[in-house]
Amino acid sequence: MGYAQAFSPCFQCGKTFAYNPHRVPSVKVEGNREPLCRNCVEEANPLRIKNGLPPIMINPDAYEPIHESEL
Repeated sequence: MGYAQAFSPCFQCGKTFAYNPHRVPSVKVEGNREPLCRNCVEEANPLRIKNGLPPIMINPDAYEPIHESEL
């Protein structure tokens, strides 16, 4: 029994971070999901709301390890 996390750069800021690959907030770029770090999502949400867009919701386990059986 084990756990895993994905590591890659945030699409917005480029900083490498760890996340649950199934639940991390992301944007689609050329058909691919690109992950967003918590800081970038939290910075983007006030601007999204100001522009009439819904905030990006962060799943409680978006940045936590995933059980290996879920991979």
